[in-house]
Amino acid sequence: MAKKASTPAPVPQQPAIKVFIVDDHPIIRQGLAQLIRQEPDMVYCGDAEDASDALKAIEQCQPDIALVDISLKTSNGIELIKDLRIRQPNLAILVLSMHDESFYAERVLRAGARGYVMKEEATERVVQAIRQILAGKIYLSEKMSASMLSKLVEGRSAATSFPIDRLSDRELEVFELIGRGLGTRQIASKLHLSVKTIESHRANLKVKLQISSATELLRHAINWVQSEKPTQKA
Repeated sequence: MAKKASTPAPVPQQPAIKVFIVDDHPIIRQGLAQLIRQEPDMVYCGDAEDASDALKAIEQCQPDIALVDISLKTSNGIELIKDLRIRQPNLAILVLSMHDESFYAERVLRAGARGYVMKEEATERVVQAIRQILAGKIYLSEKMSASMLSKLVEGRSAATSFPIDRLSDRELEVFELIGRGLGTRQIASKLHLSVKTIESHRANLKVKLQISSATELLRHAINWVQSEKPTQKA
């Protein structure tokens, strides 16, 4: 009697990669969502334009990875990354921003992100970065990877490279807002901090940047913001 042919056991399918998007530009969010939907093993599970909304939505959605911009509507992406590392320690984070990678990549990695892609890069780089990060690796451009390796080999730290690298993430945020023309009270309101705290940050900025007056601080801040314009969002 002939043996009945056995059918192979079905191969279990891997669950789709859930991706959440945090960006204050609706068009960017829509474009990224469409990009994710084109990948057969990925699913777009939600988005937010600000940190507070992102924290709530991510807790409900429980994504595998979040794409986070540095500049958000009323908050800062680096601070959001720090909060997410505490609340969602298993969440992978990829920064996708118009800010210059050479200046911000180290900061976001220290905050807890696993990679950095500039928005001017080709869209396939985003998908490549997602896959690389979820495989347990760090994703940076070749140029940035070489720069960080050089610092490691030469024993140099970001804190000693340039005066502005000595600033904390919050001090840098205040410095940028000064350069965008905001006064102390406006900065305090935007960052949900007290006027006294902002005044303290301004004092620290003058010390670390070796600046003696508020006028000089304003001039330096404006010059720095203008130098970043080609790689920032409008």
